[in-house]
This record gives sequence, structure tokens and C-alpha cells, in this order.
Amino acid sequence: MSRTLPCVLMRAGTSRGPFFLREWLPEGDEERDQALIGAIGASDPLQLDGVGGGSTLNSKVAIVSRSKEPGCDLDYLFAQVGVGHRSVDTRPNCGNMLSGVAPFAIEQGLVAAQDGVTRVRVFNVNTQSRIDVTVRTPGRRVTYEGDARIDGVAGTAAPILLNFLDAWGAVTGRVFPTGRRIDTIDGVEVTCIDAAMPLMIVRARDLGVTGSEKPAALDSNAALLERLEGLRLQAGLLMGLGDVSASVIPKPVLVSAGNSPESITSRYFTPHRCHASHAVTGAIGVLSAFALPGTVASGAAAREPGRHDLVLLHPAGQIDVEVELDGRAEQATVKAAALVRTARKIMQGEMQLPDYVFTRPDAVAPMVASFPRKPITVIVPTRAGGGNDTMARIIAAELKPLLGQEVLVDNRAGANGAIASEYVAKAEPDGHTLMFGYVGTHAMNPALQKLGYHPLNDFEPVGLIGSSPTLMVANRHAGFDDVRGLLQRLRSRPGSIRYASAGDGTPPHFAAELFQLNTGTKMEGRTYEGAAPAIVDTLDGRSQVMFPSLFTAHPFILDGRLRALAVAGSARLAALPAVPVLSESGIREVDVSQWYGLFAPASTPPAVIAQLNRALNQVLANPQVAARFERQGASVEAGPPSALGDRVRHELHRWQAVVAEAGLAPQDIRLLAAE
Repeated sequence: MSRTLPCVLMRAGTSRGPFFLREWLPEGDEERDQALIGAIGASDPLQLDGVGGGSTLNSKVAIVSRSKEPGCDLDYLFAQVGVGHRSVDTRPNCGNMLSGVAPFAIEQGLVAAQDGVTRVRVFNVNTQSRIDVTVRTPGRRVTYEGDARIDGVAGTAAPILLNFLDAWGAVTGRVFPTGRRIDTIDGVEVTCIDAAMPLMIVRARDLGVTGSEKPAALDSNAALLERLEGLRLQAGLLMGLGDVSASVIPKPVLVSAGNSPESITSRYFTPHRCHASHAVTGAIGVLSAFALPGTVASGAAAREPGRHDLVLLHPAGQIDVEVELDGRAEQATVKAAALVRTARKIMQGEMQLPDYVFTRPDAVAPMVASFPRKPITVIVPTRAGGGNDTMARIIAAELKPLLGQEVLVDNRAGANGAIASEYVAKAEPDGHTLMFGYVGTHAMNPALQKLGYHPLNDFEPVGLIGSSPTLMVANRHAGFDDVRGLLQRLRSRPGSIRYASAGDGTPPHFAAELFQLNTGTKMEGRTYEGAAPAIVDTLDGRSQVMFPSLFTAHPFILDGRLRALAVAGSARLAALPAVPVLSESGIREVDVSQWYGLFAPASTPPAVIAQLNRALNQVLANPQVAARFERQGASVEAGPPSALGDRVRHELHRWQAVVAEAGLAPQDIRLLAAE
């Protein structure tokens, strides 16, 4: 495979990505996909080593060739490349990237330009459908300059008209794959439609929202996302798509009333997060359902046969689509749909592929015998200096001589552990990238909010490391000496105390929320990217109270800078026998124990997991390591990988129940992508 490929980088509609002629890429599909992974930089969630943008909207590829289909000029294959994982999906289509296909092909000499405008018939290989694309070509040359404006893109450009001819039923074979225009799933009415893109459409009000919320607000609604995904999985079965848990189709959509009889408001999910604007293919599907009678999205009045100018309102503006209907009432069908997009060539040249694209994932198994063959990296989800970081560095130093390789610690704080968790979940499953996970990343945060990883499905447990109880501590100048004094202050001056937490969905956050719920008090919460900066602000007095692990707080309790008020657990501690349990003050149900474990990405070979577990347990059996943990207020817990897996399952269930019963919600959600 050549390490150098010709490439044209284009902004197409509201997407961006590299465009390739098919002949520029390796011949076999596997080699082609490896090249695309390298081009985008898929292995890294930020895609720093490629031209991707760290988002599904900018991890797209268009592959163009002369068409083999009768009556068509071009074949267009769309590829969605993974974000943080090496994957290429050619099942969906992308109408935005489609808008760059014709100008790209004309400039590459695949289609002869006409003077004025050039119409090109494109065959979409993904959906086996045809689209007529009209491009401005004054003087027989493509121009990107013009006065057309599309929402979500700055400035203006030449209009590109996309006319979808036969995208209806392209994936499933039927416009309404279930044979009905409305299905009821778990008491909710939905419309399953295959129009340019398989969709499951739901009325927003039926799921308790207005449908006009911003994407960030919908993304933070964990209950909504869970409900929507449950409906989507069942819709996939009804539509004949099978188990869609690992697929991006059907896309779920929430619809609500527009601002005129010819408009509808839509929130389009990709499928686990709300799109910042809207997919073009999704707009075709939603407006087809809007134009046709008998769907959950249908307009108020029946439409006559002919062309109708309809408007889809989305978070970044609107998409105008001309829908042509044939027939009346229940016999009405969509004949065609056309809309305007724009595109711009950003750069053209040669792309240099990185070396790793020549390493096949399936080559991992034969290399197990030589594991580890390079340095191992342990990803820590918090900043340096906190309890998690300290434990991870103790473990890493002791693993190095046992494994015969450097064991590096890489702190990837942010999004309350989600950045680190997603990075490891999507890393190469070869044992060289591990995660120092804990109750926050693998039970509490996933119970509190929808994340881009699953704590059970996306990881292989390597082994338990240890545990540490949670304390309630106060700054020594806070003005109270015990829990009773704190409660008197809070009841006389509600909100006058600030508490620090290591982020939403972390043990300090859960403990503080449970304390307030069980005492009927209110404190002002301040969140930080990890326990280290949170406890520093508690030491400095910017926050007065915190619920850290004993491991994190113990040194500062010993030197007198923090006062231990209570244990947020079931029993007093041998290390601090004079410190009472919260239940001794009449405050029950605040039992927060912190545990830690080592994880690998899912599908890591069992032999590698076994080797890592043996080395980890050997480290934990070292009396000096146990003594270092105990001096910091933690105890070691060795065991097989299954013990860690059982702990995650039990704790996830427990904290999901706590969230549901207490009505907890994140105060300041910071998810991975600022989409």
C-alpha cells in the first residue's frame, strides 16, 4: 500500500472531509479502509494525526468513480470513519458530502463541464439510489463563488441543487418498512420511514420535551436518551434491520410544530447525540413524512399532488426542500425531493499516511505470545496529583520489571472521566493501552448521564486494585468543627457553604448530593477536573467542604490543614477512630465507598488479560505496596478479572437505583465533544 495518496479536502454542505477517486485508493476493501482510517486519524478521539475534526460530522469520506450504472455519470460511495476507533462504515449515506461529488468529479475530468450549468446524475452506492446534481460551471469551469447561503455555514457560495429521484425505500425496500405509517412501541407512537435515510420519528411531546431544545440540553437528558435508544432498537427490528445496537441506523428524530403550515421542527440524533444542525438525508426523510398523511409528522392539511416548498427547522437554522407528491390521501407517494447545498474546495495535494495503517487489527492474535512488545500506557481519568494518579503511578512503577516494558501514566482529565474512558474504550485492543478506572468512571457517571462509552460492554476487566472510604472534610478556617455545626450554619444561612467536587458523576459529587438530600440543606457546588484541584481549593478556602477519598485527604488531615468531620460509610475507620460516621449524626443513606480497577479495551485477547492480571496481583501482593496504600488510607484488593467485572455490574445497578430514587441530575455536564 502506498503511503502517499492524492487527495482533495472539501467542505460539502455542513460536513467536511477528504474526497478520493477510487483509483487513488488501494484496490481491496480492507486495504482501502485502512487507508481511510489513516487519512482521518481515526484511532485518536481528537483525530490529531489526520484530517478529521474529532466529530462524526468531520470524519467523512467521499469516494468517486465513473459509474457502471446505466444512465448514471458517477458512482459515489460514502464512508463514515470512526472517531477514536479504527472503523469504516459504508452502510449509511451522507447528503452533505454528496454536494461535493459533482464539482470534484468535474475538476478531476470524470465529467465534461457544460457552459453555464452542468447536470450530473450520481449513483449512490450505499443506498443504490440516483440523485441529479446541478452545478454552476460558467465558461465550462466549476465555480464555488455565489450568493447561496445555507444555515450552519458562514458566508455564501454557488448553489448546488440536489434532486433525489428514488431514495424512497432504498435501504429496506419499502418507504414504510413495517407496512404501517404509525407503529406503537412501548406505548409511544412512532413512524418508521426509509426515505434517503432510515428514520424512526417520534413526537417530541410524547417523550416529555418540546422539541425546540438546544442539542446540549437534549444530550444532558439521560432519561430521554435512554428512552430514545430503547425505542430505536425495537424500531430496527420492526424495520427488518436486525440488531442495530452497533449500527447508526435507523436515526432517531424528534419532531414538533414549525412556525408555519409549511414547516416542521426537527431534532436529529446521530444516533446517540443530537446533531448540531441536521443531516440532509434526514431532512428528506422528515419532510417526506411531513408531506405524507397518516404519520406522526404529518401536516395538518392533506396536500395536493405536485410540488410543495417545505421547510425543516433545525438548531442552526433551516433546510428548504421541494417535495413532489404523486397521488392523494392514503395513496400519496413522494416522487422526488430537491434542495440547495453549497460546497468549497479547501485544498488539493498529496496525503501522507501514518505507518500504523499498515498494521491490521487481526494481526493482534499472533502477537499475543510476544506481549508486551512496546511500552504500555495507563490512562488516568484525572489530573496529576490526586489519589487516582498516585495509585496509578505506584502500580505502573511496579509493573515495569514484571512486564519487561516501560509502563507510562498518561493523565487525560476532562468530562468527569469520559474523555479517558472513551479513549481507552476505542483504543487498539492489544493490551498496550489500559485504564485506571474507578467507581466514578464505571458506575456513578454512567448512572447519572448518557456517555459515549458503556462501562461493561466497552471494556475487559483486568483486575481490582483497591478501595478507599469517603470522608466529609472541611477547611480548618470554615467556622465549624463538626457536622452539627455545619448543619446549624446551613439551616440559618442556606447556600452559604460551598462544596468542591471532582466533577459530576464522581464520588465527591454523589456524596455531597446525597448529604443535601438527606439533610434537607442546600450548598453551592463547584466542580473541578479531578480531586487534586478540588482539594486544593478546599485547602485554600475557596470551598469550605469536600467529600474526598481517605486516600486523597489523609495527608492534609494529618498536617492539620483539613478537618475530618465524618465518614460517609457504614463504620468508623481504624486510621481515624475518633471521626464519627454520618449515621451517628442521624444522617443515613450517605454510604459512598471508592474502588479502583485496571481495565483494557473490549476484545483484548484473553491471554493478554491473564498475563496483565497475574502481574497486577503480584504487585498488589508486595507488602511494601500494601503498606504505601495503607499509609494513604486505602487497602489493596487483588483478584481475578471476573471479580472486577462483578463489582462494576453491582455498583452500576446500585447507583442507577440511587439516581432514579433520589432524582439526581448533573449540575454542570461537560461531555466529550463541544458539538
